[in-house]
Amino acid sequence: MLKAVLPLLALLLVTCAAPRQPASAPAPEVLRSESSSRARRAAPAPPAKASVPVLEAPPPGELPGPDSLKRLDFRGGEPQVPIGLMQGRREVRFSPKGRMRLRFGGEAERMLEAPAGSAWTVRVTDGTPAELSVRVQLEELPFADKEGLAEVQARWQARGVAVRAHVLGVLYGIAGKVIDNRRYLLLLEEELTPKQATDRQAELLRQFGVRTTLFEEVRAPARAILEMRDEAGNVVGLAQDSLYAETLDGAGFDVRQVEHDVGYDNHGFEDRSFRGTLQLSVDRHGTLAVVNVVKLEELLKGLVPSEIYARAHPEALKAQAVTARGEVLAKVGIKHLADPYLLCSEQHCAVYRGRTGEAASTSAAVEATRGQGLFSSDGKLVDSVYSAMCGGHTEDNDVVWGGPPNPSLRGRPDLIGPAEGLPTPATLAEYLQAELPAACRLSTFARAGKYRWEKRFTVEQVNALTTHLEVGPVHALSLGERGVSGRARTLTVAGEKGVTQVRGELNIRRLFGMLNSAMALVEEERDGEGHLTGWRFRGGGWGHGVGMCQTGAIGRAEAGHRYQDILRFYFNGAEVAPIY
Repeated sequence: MLKAVLPLLALLLVTCAAPRQPASAPAPEVLRSESSSRARRAAPAPPAKASVPVLEAPPPGELPGPDSLKRLDFRGGEPQVPIGLMQGRREVRFSPKGRMRLRFGGEAERMLEAPAGSAWTVRVTDGTPAELSVRVQLEELPFADKEGLAEVQARWQARGVAVRAHVLGVLYGIAGKVIDNRRYLLLLEEELTPKQATDRQAELLRQFGVRTTLFEEVRAPARAILEMRDEAGNVVGLAQDSLYAETLDGAGFDVRQVEHDVGYDNHGFEDRSFRGTLQLSVDRHGTLAVVNVVKLEELLKGLVPSEIYARAHPEALKAQAVTARGEVLAKVGIKHLADPYLLCSEQHCAVYRGRTGEAASTSAAVEATRGQGLFSSDGKLVDSVYSAMCGGHTEDNDVVWGGPPNPSLRGRPDLIGPAEGLPTPATLAEYLQAELPAACRLSTFARAGKYRWEKRFTVEQVNALTTHLEVGPVHALSLGERGVSGRARTLTVAGEKGVTQVRGELNIRRLFGMLNSAMALVEEERDGEGHLTGWRFRGGGWGHGVGMCQTGAIGRAEAGHRYQDILRFYFNGAEVAPIY
């Protein structure tokens, strides 16, 4: 057995036999993201093997279970966030940057210590996927909007659709501050398989022109046996469902071939370095997920450079750090309900590359604003959303996402200087042509093709994009129900077989392959004989336009505004204050 560790002379194995504790009720969690789960199935027996070097596998009933990664850890007064680096892997390779302690858990806790730079591989065996049930999500409303919930319930019931309300999100406290991100989801009453759910989504889109999402519930968790192998390929231990690795000096880890940008053109793999600890856990597919448990401030150092230009003005970087901190806390308990982490490191949540993605300028901004959040006049943490470029005017939250108006998220002109006598989005054609002193136009990081833009579609392209609406060949498009920035929230599509309406700013943009924004006009194009040949979208801005305009924040910083002033402007008087 000692031969297995000759390549690693400094390897130390520690087995700590802890006395059995009397059974007691589990301590309440700070938050619980999975809405339900059944009792765990019996763990599959590990496969028969030759004698395992260093660690013997415990009997199936004694295999250690996973630590919970569905909560925030507040030890030390600063939240530690479990963020998923990748999933769906059959094996993962990593190296500690300092002396490592690997915990296999269980009543007789098994620990492995190894030196910095040692190479390790975790492989999954006997993986069993989770059993999921799925419901179609029709609507999402703020928790305070009880009247709105009743209205949408009545509307769907009038359509003959049975629905149910579900509360998503958490109420928790940090250092005396209460953070509440609860909201209502309106779900179909019927519980479906994933295949049935996607079919039902298509049916709802055809019937009502509504794009929906899926809400998943874990009925039985995924299970797997994890093998820990040393550099020579020898198995040094087995665990049920998860392994936990930490460096004794907090040096962190190098993880090999981290998959990134899944589903995008720049999809690939990259060796990356991370602060904090690692947990290798079985994911919903019965394969491996790599989870980085990291302090929120250290998370932000690897996240903020992906959200804004690291070369931007320091005051804009500070504004971005504060908004990103608030956004992370606002997403806790909202996403990845069936995954072994709270947030992912992709665009779905926030692009995070760990220490590999850090920049000195953005790290300085995180340090300068340590623990700070944005609070409204009533003391609530502001949902500090942001988009790339507002196009000269920000938008109301209720126009883009529905629900009641949020006093902190009111649209306003984003101009540096007086607005008197200048065109407004009320006359959108004139507004899009005007030379405005918009902060996002004056910024040295402005992109002319995003501030004002055009996109053309032929008749054939539009017919292909709208096939699922079942209106036949399209002969008319019109945008309506505009917000204060001119962003539309309805698109009427008229075809030879009928007329339908697509509702929602994002749904309109998605229908046409992600238009830059819904601050747009749509105009027919015809040939010399008057035949319809297509449509031209002419618009402004890049993104939903709610909250902080990132390019505008840079422009304001360059004009001498402090980050507190920038945030106060974009979030309607909200003030920066410590969260912890």
